[in-house]
Amino acid sequence: MASRDTALARALTHFDTNGFRDHLAGLVAIPSTSQDPGHAPDVDRYLAAAIQPWLERMGFAVEIHPNPVDGFGPILFAERLEGPGRPTVLTYGHGDTVRGLKDQWRAGLSPWVLTEEGDHLYGRGSADNKGQHALNLTALEAVLTERGGALGFNLKLILETSEERGSIGLREFVAAQADRLVADVLIASDGPRVMPDVPTIATGTRGTFHFDLVVDLRPGGVHSGHWGGLTTDPAVILSHAIGCIMDRRGKILVRDWLPRNGVSAAVRAVLTGCPAGGGGESASIDPDWGEPGLTPAEKIYGWNSFIVLSMISGQPENPVNAVAPNARAHCQIRYTVDSDPAGFEAALRTHLDEHGFPEIHIENAYVRMAASRTDPGHPWVNWTVGSMEKSLGKRVQVIPNSSGGLPGDVFVDFLGVPLVWIPHSYNGCKQHGPDEHLLLGPAREGLAAFTGIWWDLGEGETP
Repeated sequence: MASRDTALARALTHFDTNGFRDHLAGLVAIPSTSQDPGHAPDVDRYLAAAIQPWLERMGFAVEIHPNPVDGFGPILFAERLEGPGRPTVLTYGHGDTVRGLKDQWRAGLSPWVLTEEGDHLYGRGSADNKGQHALNLTALEAVLTERGGALGFNLKLILETSEERGSIGLREFVAAQADRLVADVLIASDGPRVMPDVPTIATGTRGTFHFDLVVDLRPGGVHSGHWGGLTTDPAVILSHAIGCIMDRRGKILVRDWLPRNGVSAAVRAVLTGCPAGGGGESASIDPDWGEPGLTPAEKIYGWNSFIVLSMISGQPENPVNAVAPNARAHCQIRYTVDSDPAGFEAALRTHLDEHGFPEIHIENAYVRMAASRTDPGHPWVNWTVGSMEKSLGKRVQVIPNSSGGLPGDVFVDFLGVPLVWIPHSYNGCKQHGPDEHLLLGPAREGLAAFTGIWWDLGEGETP
């Protein structure tokens, strides 16, 4: 007789006998990086050759649409409908990756070859996001097999291929297809757990706001001997300006950038006892950095951060004896829904002027990815926690939003769905650098969690 337990056993046996590993190896082997135009055919191939046949074998109707914005990757839409009176779930993933960076991987590893070493599966996309959506689809396959080809609910899937370029075109696609995408909830996977061994649900993500700070003083450099000590150095001016934006210990001084009412009681409650910074990069946590009085979890899940992503003045690769003509820094604010990015640029302009930096220009200011959040106490969140804890036999940590960015705002704005993100990776997975990997332990738990979720959705006791 078909049962939840046998569905879980089926999925985990497939994992333990390397069925999932071998399938993921085929997905990783397709170099579907959206950040290199030369790999556009591989991006197309990932959807058409790797994903579409798999979904069709599971009974999905599949369509691959061109991106509404020229120059960006296609978007796959699939649906499997079993009846209008049944729960309807929307799930999401992205098939594109960042650049392979082949020359930067350590000896014995290659971005497009899945390599198993101990509890690590190395390969580009293994954690972000091929491994994550492949786990969820593998779990779905186990439930379908166990139930004899039925699910008991309706499922819709969007798999985009421009997420690593800011999900360009996804907003326009969802807006145009909103009637077809109507659902009760979005349940999907991307990003890291709070700790490798702590199953996690995030109900949103932080947004990203980018801008350049520019000091441009003269047409060209001037001799450092003849002019040093007499003419303004733009790099020094820029450094002092950054120092007035954030203090020596990482406290943001442009206070109008911060959450309007601080960390709310609801956010603080759900983060009580929440760990932060788990994985191979825990040493990167500096206890005295950031907003005073906040826990590490509150700093990354309930607060905003300011980061200088790059700085340049002169010619770092070949310095010359000259006072440079200009200096530039590309900066980022990671922000929660409790802040309004529409006021970030104006607040910074006022702050710089008040601190004596009228020569600092703010250029190219824009929201790359908007923040989103569902109430952590939403019934769909509580339902998913219950399902996961039943499958895994351990506590699930809920966070109000993950520390990174995802296009959840698109689904909230046009579909009004609650967001339930269930990450299968961890902070140390090196997802945007060399040696990206998926940990076997969290991956196996993620497969079990989603097998239970897909099974429970068909039992008819949903919010």
